[in-house]
Amino acid sequence: MAQYDLSKTLIPYLDRHLSFPLLAHLGETGLFPAEEVTVAQYELAKGTNMFDYAKGLFEGIYPGETVPAEFDQKRTNAVSTNERLQQEAQAVLDVIENPDVAQALRQDKNQNLQYLKDNYNLTLDQITALYNFGQFQYSYGNYTGAADYLYHFRVLSTDAELNTSAHWGKLASDILTGRWDVALEELNTLRDAIDTRSAPSLLGSTAAQAQGAVLDPALGQLHSRTWVVHWSLFVYFNHPQGRTLLLETFLSPTYLNTIQTSCPWVLRYLAAAAILSRKAAAGLTTPATPLSPRVRHAIREIVKVIQTEEYQYSDPVTEFLRELYVEFDFERAQKALSEAVDGVLANDFFLGEFKDEFLDCARFLVSEAYVRIHGRVDIENLSERLNLSQEEGEKWIVNLIRESRMGADAKIDLEKNVIDINRPPQPVYQTVIEKTRQLAVRTQALGVAIGRPPQQAQQQQQKPDQAQEVLVN
Repeated sequence: MAQYDLSKTLIPYLDRHLSFPLLAHLGETGLFPAEEVTVAQYELAKGTNMFDYAKGLFEGIYPGETVPAEFDQKRTNAVSTNERLQQEAQAVLDVIENPDVAQALRQDKNQNLQYLKDNYNLTLDQITALYNFGQFQYSYGNYTGAADYLYHFRVLSTDAELNTSAHWGKLASDILTGRWDVALEELNTLRDAIDTRSAPSLLGSTAAQAQGAVLDPALGQLHSRTWVVHWSLFVYFNHPQGRTLLLETFLSPTYLNTIQTSCPWVLRYLAAAAILSRKAAAGLTTPATPLSPRVRHAIREIVKVIQTEEYQYSDPVTEFLRELYVEFDFERAQKALSEAVDGVLANDFFLGEFKDEFLDCARFLVSEAYVRIHGRVDIENLSERLNLSQEEGEKWIVNLIRESRMGADAKIDLEKNVIDINRPPQPVYQTVIEKTRQLAVRTQALGVAIGRPPQQAQQQQQKPDQAQEVLVN
């Protein structure tokens, strides 16, 4: 099932420290030879200050060979650099941790800098020592310390470029320390910063080096959002409300456009989140917060996107939804579900722990779709569609009817082993409402696009990403 692994696709959009958990997971799944995974870990580790970790990997790859002397030299340089940066950062901390100073600081950063300069001779260059030391702490794996120093730096600094870089470093540190509530707040702050800025340095230092210089502001935003989409997977698949928040974010026009343009493989996680949230949307479970219309109708929107992007990306998770809601082929949907659970989720870094929940929610979708198009349902046949024995299927279907809204419309005939569905016809006006939903918004967007001046339309043709985003909005 290595053909469905996305690690090679995701890692180029991640910081090297965020890539270590994915590689460790690959070593556990056995999808690839252990030697190849270890070599990949070593290639990442030798670019950091985690010398002991890199040394251990080298010894595992090349047993009996002498460890390169460069490791000892780098360690010596790192120790001296750490001492110097710590002294510089501590001089700043001694000032800002003073209770009198903390009480005197205000929301205005420029005012705070002037206060620190007048009273403590502390300049912006000296405050940058917090950033440098936090970045160095991150490079050798002290993520908690890095998060603290980067936070203090961002509170005081007025350097927009370094603040953006500190945002990325703080988010990565919070992810790697498993502080998901804090990471979610940091993620939302970073998204807002990206959406409100058009500077070419949006990616921050690490991402900018990986992607190269981005001169066009719109292209810079697209790249930044692409990175945010990949980094946010760590948060959304670990935070208790993460799947719902993922749908809220990724189904917004801006980020849906980003996914379709730059990273269609993220449709796997978008589809999985919609399936995992379907019971809550149907009222079978009580979510912590009320669900928005975007989440309640998520599957409908995602199926449209899956159809559109099928030429770019497809896997058993997306095929399951397409076969179920587009082709209405229950046999092929059943096959796709089996492959999705055993071949995709079982080995996916983000989805592995949701395997059982995903299967239960997918069975609910199959039952919901099957009952919707049949007036009489054969329990044995439906159980087969759900990959359950007849006895297990009977229990599962009975529980589903009891928990869902079907109870008043469905009656079980145990002698004939069937379910009779007495569904009242949908009113005509309700059908019209469903068909014309958001029609006014789309018509207005098309009207705006058509009514642009010729010169502006030509500029939009030169920037297809911007044009597509305007049309989606």
